[in-house]
Amino acid sequence: MVRTLSALLLAYFLVDAAAAADFQLSAAPGPYRVGFHVRQQYDRARIYQPARNPVTAQATGADRSRPLQTLVWYPAIGSGAAMHYRDYVATVATEEEFSRTPDQVRRATELLVEGRAAGPDGARVRRELEQRVRALRDAPERPGKFPVVIYAPSHSAYAMENADLCEYLASQGYIVVASASLGPRSHAMTADLEGAEAQAADIGFLVGYAHTLAQADTGRIGVIGYSWGALANVLAAARDDRIRAVVSLDGSLRAAVEYVNGGPRAARYVTPESLDIPLLYVNRVQGAGQGADDENGIGTDLLARLRYADVYLATMDTASHMDFSSWSLRMAPDAALRGRTRAQAAQAYGATARTVQRFLDARLKDDAAARRQLDADLAPGATPPGLVSFALRRATGAAPTMDTFLDQLGQQGFARIDAIYDGLHAQNPDLSFDPLQLHDWGMKLLREGRAADAVRVLRLGVRLYPERFDFLYDGLGEASEAAGERDAAIASYRHALALEPARAHARLRLEALGAAAQ
Repeated sequence: MVRTLSALLLAYFLVDAAAAADFQLSAAPGPYRVGFHVRQQYDRARIYQPARNPVTAQATGADRSRPLQTLVWYPAIGSGAAMHYRDYVATVATEEEFSRTPDQVRRATELLVEGRAAGPDGARVRRELEQRVRALRDAPERPGKFPVVIYAPSHSAYAMENADLCEYLASQGYIVVASASLGPRSHAMTADLEGAEAQAADIGFLVGYAHTLAQADTGRIGVIGYSWGALANVLAAARDDRIRAVVSLDGSLRAAVEYVNGGPRAARYVTPESLDIPLLYVNRVQGAGQGADDENGIGTDLLARLRYADVYLATMDTASHMDFSSWSLRMAPDAALRGRTRAQAAQAYGATARTVQRFLDARLKDDAAARRQLDADLAPGATPPGLVSFALRRATGAAPTMDTFLDQLGQQGFARIDAIYDGLHAQNPDLSFDPLQLHDWGMKLLREGRAADAVRVLRLGVRLYPERFDFLYDGLGEASEAAGERDAAIASYRHALALEPARAHARLRLEALGAAAQ
């Protein structure tokens, strides 16, 4: 009996030790149950499949639109058995082919699993696949409004690549939405600007999809990108001001500097002025990359040039790039951990998850307690566990953009329009107005009965474009006339005619005012 009990205890401790070697997220979950949906949808505004099959050269008969299988984690209600990790892996089989049968999905999933479980630690890999996760499949949504986070995977990676982080954030009160990293015209992502922009457009599609979700607070949207996905999410944020926070997990802003640093191959819309929202850049210990370090260890790339955004710089106690992906940590052989235990890697991953959550709580939810904790984490000598360093480079002021121009104009009034424009234009010469835009703006103000403001807008127009556009002077004459400034109106109408003698409206108004055309 004693021998039998000893054998049972030994078996128990061996199983427990094996389980302890498996991946376990070290960050404690939040107060919400987690639900999980899979939504198969197409972006029909974009072509994905070629007209002819690239292998058989036969005409493509299927829907050629871009497939965007969408994974959604969300705060849920309900109870029951949670999913297995294998259920996430099964979503890979239908990332491009929505019509696969359940049997085809099972076979494709097993093929993927066999490729990962073929090594000496195959038993551990299979245990990972059978491990319970936090999510309940298609559980009822919890009533309420929650911020939205779009997750952008790494180069050619699966949407479920960081399912553990996505679950964790959903448990903390976020809706997390992800789709696979697809190339412009095939599952293989291309390592160029076209590929990054294709993924950025996917992020934009998912932002639009979030607006259809009853739970979504679409006034609070953030994006998280890992590796290549952290290049795509910067492109997306530069184009879409609905995105209010950016997280980069060991991102490609350095490795792909030619696409974002204003060079001949760069996306022209990615500028320090277009990125004026909080950014958390989390990386591992490594060299500074391009150029010399600044005082925070960031090279002379886009990160160093961001002047109008609060940039949080976190260096994690991690050994490799893959440590930011729970899929990699679950599937990687022990040799890939570079001397670290799986538990150590999981601890570092948990520290990353907590840092991301704290940043999003503070900057996206505007949670006062989270802001205080974030400030405490940034205090000298107070680096949180799992981080090597944590620093903040604060914005130098508001970005000189059209949004800032309108904000200041709304606060200070149209009497200050010239001073506001001149100050922002001096900071950003690309900030400018088209003459037709100014004329249309002035005429709209005039139709709303705001003649004095219309005069100020059109005066700015003729100052910026002197002696060039007769329609600006004609509009200024009309606005001045409505404002009761007869002499100014006559002068403007005459100037319009001097530039364009055929300007009939100016001639008619001068006659009505009893003034000569000269």
